[in-house]
Amino acid sequence: MKRIAIEPVTRVEGHGKVTILLDAQNRVKQARLHIVEFRGFERFIQGRLFWEVPVIVQRLCGICPVSHHLAGAKAMDQIVGGENLTPTAEKVRRLMHYGQTLQSHALHFFHLCSPDLLFGFDADPAIRNVIGVAAKYPELAVQGVMLRKYGQEIIKVTAGKKIHGTGAIPGGVNKNVSIAERDALLKDLDQNVTWARSALKLAKDYTVEHLETLAPFGSFDSNHLSLVRADGAMDLYHGNLKAIDAAGKAIFDQVDYQNYLDYIAEEVRPWSYMKFPFIKSLGPENGWYRVGPLARLNTAKFIDTPEAEAARKEFVAVTDGKPNNITMAYHWARLIELLHSVEKIKELLHDPDLQGTDLVVKGERRNEGIGLIEAPRGTLFHHYKVNENDQITMANLIVSTTNNNEPMNRAVQRVAADHISGKPEVTEGLLNHVEVAIRAYDPCLSCATHALGKMPLVVELVDCEGKLVDRRAKG
Repeated sequence: MKRIAIEPVTRVEGHGKVTILLDAQNRVKQARLHIVEFRGFERFIQGRLFWEVPVIVQRLCGICPVSHHLAGAKAMDQIVGGENLTPTAEKVRRLMHYGQTLQSHALHFFHLCSPDLLFGFDADPAIRNVIGVAAKYPELAVQGVMLRKYGQEIIKVTAGKKIHGTGAIPGGVNKNVSIAERDALLKDLDQNVTWARSALKLAKDYTVEHLETLAPFGSFDSNHLSLVRADGAMDLYHGNLKAIDAAGKAIFDQVDYQNYLDYIAEEVRPWSYMKFPFIKSLGPENGWYRVGPLARLNTAKFIDTPEAEAARKEFVAVTDGKPNNITMAYHWARLIELLHSVEKIKELLHDPDLQGTDLVVKGERRNEGIGLIEAPRGTLFHHYKVNENDQITMANLIVSTTNNNEPMNRAVQRVAADHISGKPEVTEGLLNHVEVAIRAYDPCLSCATHALGKMPLVVELVDCEGKLVDRRAKG
């Protein structure tokens, strides 16, 4: 058998596999989510010219390319000494990012997770899919499509294309937003605000009504990590690192992310190509953490838009102000961010700085750059070194789904223990329960695609002697 090892192991987008180990009494001893593809972006980007990075790295992902585009651009800002962007450049980038967050959250909620919420985890897979949603809830399906379309139109205006655009460049942006482009986006804004409010109400009402069932589903206490603004507010584009424990106590706060290596380390395990990040001071056993909407709602002191802030207060009231460690609450948190994104888009579209003409700044050349951003799925790290010939010599990427690797595995373990132990047969209902737990994190893997109720996922049931008892595959 040949073994290929490339360090650091980079992230993947592809198929997932779950294995579940049972003891002699058919009790679950271990459950793992395996990422079995390998992509190697950190290696093959070496030798490319640094100004190519913002365009190349977004090929990592067909779902959230804007996040990689902006994180790569922020790192290259450091290389050209242009991290203090002009107001126009920063606001165009922010508009691009909130458009990305809007379309990504809408895609996940309406297309991927809503069939579980609307039809039930055990519903017939023939209807538990986006086609089933369109058939039974046509108005809701249209809202999902149109919200996503609006986010993509914003990306097109700011990045040049809906997918794999080129708007952000080292030290700034390559275009502003014209009056005509702004007015075209404003025309549909109010309708999208209304739809965002409606979607948030659906997610909140579902969570509150089913709280007794959802609270233990794939849940566990954890640390949480995100960027926050200097005043503690949620900021999806820029900020300092903050981590809290399961009780809400700060592990660190207002850490300049240029120093992330002093606080975050990564562990490689032989059974997965996805790394396991952890907080250094707590070690790999206790230092793992969650990122994404749930973590951001837990770490932020407030949200700086009125309707999302009111929604946040309702969210934290459910846990009496303590961190929310309910895995299924990710959906509610995600929809609060969706409304926040629309509010920020409205704020930015009315800002005259978008029509400014001062687009790029440069300063002292550096050989190392680090860019972080809060991608829809969580904190995204891009770190590069560049030689005197402007070529990349080192790249380290910690993507959102990688940060959530250990939590996703724990969610799978919890669901398996609660729903499989003592039951040697893997039913379709069990399979979807495992999928639901993974899907709550909105992982950026093609296995998370819930198209037509078929997720390319394999569940294997193995007894205490390693014998394969049962195997079910979907997709």
